[in-house]
Amino acid sequence: MQFRRISTALIIFSGVAICIAGGFSLIWLYGRPWFLDFSILGVDMRDLFQVGTINLSVAVWIGFIALLGIATDAGVVMATYLSQRFRAQPPTTIEEVHERAMEAGTRRVRPCLMTTATTALALLPVISSQGRGSDVMVPMALPSIGGMGTILLTLFTVPLLYAWVEEVRLSRRIASTRVEKL
Repeated sequence: MQFRRISTALIIFSGVAICIAGGFSLIWLYGRPWFLDFSILGVDMRDLFQVGTINLSVAVWIGFIALLGIATDAGVVMATYLSQRFRAQPPTTIEEVHERAMEAGTRRVRPCLMTTATTALALLPVISSQGRGSDVMVPMALPSIGGMGTILLTLFTVPLLYAWVEEVRLSRRIASTRVEKL
């Protein structure tokens, strides 16, 4: 509703799909015997991060719900600036579409990276916890950590898809003005 365009909402939700894939990838990796099979300063990483098979429990699905919110926020940050740039100076050529998408993408990298980094760093103590409740909290945090690894791809996909939609709109606008002139 904020963007008043279904295409923009679908572009934002494409980032959500990418993040969900990252969450499932980390859960899959946790079940592999070779994943984190090394030691640093005598600390076994498999023991530190409680690597083992993760069942798809309610805690895991709650972790995915949290991941959906974080992924949506990153897409909204990027799409908001994109729509502001395109509204402020409507492009007249395909090159201008590309320039505005590149500018918006590069300007919003830092806020998206900061959000992602703080979330991932905040969840590292949860994943390495050994105490009471860690059997629930670790599976809950894993989808978010895995999604944070792939949320960086949305920094590329959202501006790319937005530029594609704007190219299509510009092409239609140019074609309709040519028809009107005839």
